[in-house]
Amino acid sequence: MASKFYDAIGYADSAEIRPGVWEDVITEHMHYGDVLRNSRTLKEGDKVNNDLTVGSRISVVMDAYANMENFFAMRYIKWMGNYWTISKVDVEAPRLVLWLGGEYHGPRPA
Repeated sequence: MASKFYDAIGYADSAEIRPGVWEDVITEHMHYGDVLRNSRTLKEGDKVNNDLTVGSRISVVMDAYANMENFFAMRYIKWMGNYWTISKVDVEAPRLVLWLGGEYHGPRPA
């Protein structure tokens, strides 16, 4: 049985902050959905701390913002108290299936 999801998804929109310099401006929108798969991977490397990656999938309902025009701008999802990179989006109308990757360390709203 899938567990329920309700939290923020971050969308990036590029903005010119000064002539010739562009930066992602993030806005968050709240979404409902279902956790389809819950898994994690610990990748060992040459660093002191290993990289934690989740292989989870979350299906969210398309709404006025999360649609065919804006799904490409999804950058992260807040889930279980952390921010995770959205590594892949499958369009399965009327839902979007989000594949989660590693922890997200990019820009967020102020």
